[in-house]
Amino acid sequence: MKNILVAIDFKGNEQLLIDKAYEFAKAFDAKIWLIHIAAPNPDYVGYEAGPQFIRDNRATQLRKEHKLLESYTNNLKEKDVDSEGLLVQGATIEMILEESKKLNIDLIIAGHSERSFLYKAIFGRVTRKIIKESDIPTLIVPID
Repeated sequence: MKNILVAIDFKGNEQLLIDKAYEFAKAFDAKIWLIHIAAPNPDYVGYEAGPQFIRDNRATQLRKEHKLLESYTNNLKEKDVDSEGLLVQGATIEMILEESKKLNIDLIIAGHSERSFLYKAIFGRVTRKIIKESDIPTLIVPID
């Protein structure tokens, strides 16, 4: 095992996933790829970008997410674990699977938390879809 992909969503539970990835990376001398899938740009999904303040707000949010990824990867590097952060825009499942193939990922680590019925009905479960659609071994970490 040489490449581990950790899918994080910046909802306050990412450190648990990073810690689990760290354990595997140390044991197998593997590289950790932290990935956050940001919502696609409005133009990408067929809507106008909107007023300038909306675009500015979006850019500020993406810069904040990029800095967080950079912080997490720097912390891992300080612990002597090779790591890189990826901030990718697009559809969550498709982007995780696409990046996994590009990076020759050996293990995907994702979190799982219980959500309301309405949330599940609208958005589905990311972890379930990753397991179903990927042929890469996946570790699901409970984060409730």
